[in-house]
Amino acid sequence: MRLLTDLALLLRITGSHGLMRRYFVVNGFDGALTMLGLSMGFYVSNEASIGVMLTACLGAAVALFMSGVTSAFLSEWEERKRSLAELERAMVADLSESVHAEAARAVPFVIALVNGLAPLSISVVIITPLILARAGIDLPLSGLEATIALAFIVIFLLGVFLGHVGGGFWLWSGLRTVLIAVATALIVMVVGGI
Repeated sequence: MRLLTDLALLLRITGSHGLMRRYFVVNGFDGALTMLGLSMGFYVSNEASIGVMLTACLGAAVALFMSGVTSAFLSEWEERKRSLAELERAMVADLSESVHAEAARAVPFVIALVNGLAPLSISVVIITPLILARAGIDLPLSGLEATIALAFIVIFLLGVFLGHVGGGFWLWSGLRTVLIAVATALIVMVVGGI
């Protein structure tokens, strides 16, 4: 419990709550659209086995995780270091042993985890029907069709979340993200048909 309390303090000091929320949504959206794009590609080609589809989707999810963790860590580490140096200059004091320095060291790790776990976790949720189909569990739709449907649902829910955060109308926000998903699916279908 102490760890969570300390973490909450560090996030409050750095004002990182909104940044983490944005990273979660942006990278979660990346994960969802990537899974939708892969699934639509497999649907259009109609040639891949469940094993190939699952392996490709998991590979993409892991790549999104690694990209999210490393890019966010590297950029946030430098940003926090710069912010701490600016604060030290403004206060004309060494803050290396302060809670501000602790926040500058710890927050990049937390943000990096959020940035990487968002696309990974959302991707895994979306490909759950493929996992179930691979395990031999019968679904009302094929594993691939259920994955595509779930991708649209998750993308809609991410839009609803954005609408809630922004104080807008949740349905309109959800429908906007679904329109993006539809455009993505149509582009994949056109490109796949060439």
